[in-house]
Amino acid sequence: MEKRKEELKKGLKSRHMSMIAIGGTIGAGLFFTSGSAINQAGPGGALVAYLVMGAIVYTMIIALIEMASFLPVAGAFKEYPKRFFDPAWAFANGWSYWFGCAITVTAELVACSIIIKYWFPNTSSVLWAMFFLAILLVLNLFSVNHFGEGEYWLSGIKVITIIIFLIVGLLMIFGLVQGNEFGFDNWTLDAGEAGKAPFVNGVGGVVGAFLVAGFSFSNTELIGVSAAESENPSEDVPKSVRNVFMVIFLFYVGCIFIIGTLIPFTDPNLLNTSVDNVAASPFTIVFQAAGFKAAASVINVVVLTALLTAGNSSLYTSSRMLFAMGQSGEGPKFFAKINKKKVPVRAIIATAIIGGFSFFTSILGDGRIYQACYSLAGITTFINWLTISICHYRFRKAYIAQGKDLSALPYQAAMYPAASIFGIIMSVIVIFGSNIWVFQQETFSWFDFCTNYGTIPLFLILYGGYKKKHHTKIIPLTECDFKE
Repeated sequence: MEKRKEELKKGLKSRHMSMIAIGGTIGAGLFFTSGSAINQAGPGGALVAYLVMGAIVYTMIIALIEMASFLPVAGAFKEYPKRFFDPAWAFANGWSYWFGCAITVTAELVACSIIIKYWFPNTSSVLWAMFFLAILLVLNLFSVNHFGEGEYWLSGIKVITIIIFLIVGLLMIFGLVQGNEFGFDNWTLDAGEAGKAPFVNGVGGVVGAFLVAGFSFSNTELIGVSAAESENPSEDVPKSVRNVFMVIFLFYVGCIFIIGTLIPFTDPNLLNTSVDNVAASPFTIVFQAAGFKAAASVINVVVLTALLTAGNSSLYTSSRMLFAMGQSGEGPKFFAKINKKKVPVRAIIATAIIGGFSFFTSILGDGRIYQACYSLAGITTFINWLTISICHYRFRKAYIAQGKDLSALPYQAAMYPAASIFGIIMSVIVIFGSNIWVFQQETFSWFDFCTNYGTIPLFLILYGGYKKKHHTKIIPLTECDFKE
């Protein structure tokens, strides 16, 4: 394999990499959609859904750790299928992943514009979107160190908020705040026709919450892209990803437990949780019950930083993917250039232009643009999880087939091959089942169909077109490339 002429700067430390994944994963979903999951499935059903989704994420994460610590390459999610599965799949997943992350930048900018109107209701969404995009560009254009530091401190705000929430919530449950013991009555609440806790709407409720949980855990895999710019990937990647997964898993499950215990699933506010209704956030409801009158404003600040970190991570990872696609010839060579600070400026600006679609909010409406972008980006996440699981399954088989020693791997994923097979099966189920509600509406909507399932035919067109043009085949195990 030819040595790349342009190399990204290896300036990310372990703490940066941990916060990149945390920043990309813990977004508005934890602060808002967690409430709808509890309303739909009850406290027990929501908890089960998040636990099961956590198990799926775990299989994907350990697969990624094994590959990324051994092969920390730029554009990991298109490079691994190119080496261990099928170049056509690599091409399709690379562009699909770039598109998903770029659209996520748009969604986060729109959400930031909506949130800021809590304080400035009569201001322009377009101007706010431009302002926040400028912030993201500053964090990404100058040096990977600037990006890492920005992500580290912005993510720290929401991490501290979640820790305080968990502590306050536990104290409230046992009557150590406001002198009112909440206990666990909401876990046995019987609401008649509305259902009975802890499992509301039976298996259907759990499945519905399970799909919500899946989107909440998206972007955990961001660490795979940043490995190429890590100072010491063989040590930092296994360490940071293990820590990140446990933190994210405990945060989500812990918060779901607290919310389900303190707020009855029948609370109408759980149905109104959205980025433009911060007063209905489960976090706000709990903090206000604890006597914190300024809860809505504080949670608003936290959500704003959460959205900015998610947008920051998405701009970073999508630009690195575009850079890698340009280097490998699967995208325009124009994007394979870096500046003196070894930052892919052209790829960053091109991705930011996609983020600029947020400027059209005045035409279609803030909420409509946000939901469309969120839905389009969601499926690309699960397609990428599927790709990671498939590649790891073949990575390990090829490694053994070529007579290599497993002890030479910096990290070995547990439960192989069962974990990878489980990840493959569950990812396929989520890809095709996550938005089944589109077909269950009284009136079929092509807009809903295109925004919720549109990335699937896009992926298949990219895959089929590349395969037809280049006549690619699944790579034999003995020919898989392990060279860095």
